[in-house]
Amino acid sequence: MTMHFSTFFKVVSLFFFVTVINYSVQAQVVKKRTTLLMGGRFDITIVAKDTLTAQKSINEVIAEISRIEFLISDWKPSSQVSEINQYAGIRPVKVDKEVFELTKRAIQFSEITNGAFDISFAAMEKIWKFDGSMTQLPTAEKVKQAIQKVGYKNILLDSVASTVFLKLEGMKIGFGALGEGYATDKCREMMRASGISAGIINASGDMSTWGNQPNGQPWSIGITNPFEPEQLLMTINLQEQAITTSGNYQKYVILDGKRYSHIINPVTGYPATGLTSVTVYGPNAEMANAFSTSLMVLGKEKAGILMNDFPKYNFMMITDSGKVIKSRNFNR
Repeated sequence: MTMHFSTFFKVVSLFFFVTVINYSVQAQVVKKRTTLLMGGRFDITIVAKDTLTAQKSINEVIAEISRIEFLISDWKPSSQVSEINQYAGIRPVKVDKEVFELTKRAIQFSEITNGAFDISFAAMEKIWKFDGSMTQLPTAEKVKQAIQKVGYKNILLDSVASTVFLKLEGMKIGFGALGEGYATDKCREMMRASGISAGIINASGDMSTWGNQPNGQPWSIGITNPFEPEQLLMTINLQEQAITTSGNYQKYVILDGKRYSHIINPVTGYPATGLTSVTVYGPNAEMANAFSTSLMVLGKEKAGILMNDFPKYNFMMITDSGKVIKSRNFNR
């Protein structure tokens, strides 16, 4: 039927695999730990000079992700994002600079994609449910009512006061997997600053990498075949890059014999169609995630046009019919 996820833009966990062995080469060790944070699975891999340093670094990464979670997770009542949602249509909410800047970047990305990406899409969760509880399609009237609460142009920012205001009562923002991508990027920066030479922060497929494996080889990342989820479509090597995939083949609902994807077009209020999965890689996981989500909504023609303006990011789109469309430098 469907798989339950807590984060709103979250797609499918474990699109990627990394083969990591705990071994020592050239006075380096690789340590890996898996934990649940931000409503999903995090796999943290660290290359360090010794086991103690590696384990300490993993603890620091977990602490940093937890800190971010308590700032931006809309399912935590005490978070600043929950407070923003609570006072939608009532008053602006003062937030930390970090939350303000993340919101500002999200709005800028909405502008870039002409609304194909929109963090206020979270209001649609009231009518589209992919946790197994939805037994019939929402009525056209309910979709129309809900879509009236969606629209990044109604998120008002005051940079002087550092406030975020949702103009309409009933509006809601949610960072979901975008927040996870942000967290992986922040942890990568933190580890680099502390002298950790290499590693991977993998948030259920939103992945930031840096450095090499101890044997000098880059990290090898496997991309799942959306039509045969137990098989890999290909592997690519990454250094100092982030990668993310959005897809519609594991989180969906079947009603009246038709499959409806969890990736909703924020403009129409209905599930996106045409593409089965989109993989994007480039310098930044936050931006790669925003791209992969919005490309699913835009469709192959508009997606290709958009990505021409961002040559640092490469993409692979797989259509519902199985056609593979890649950017010119994908996996080169």
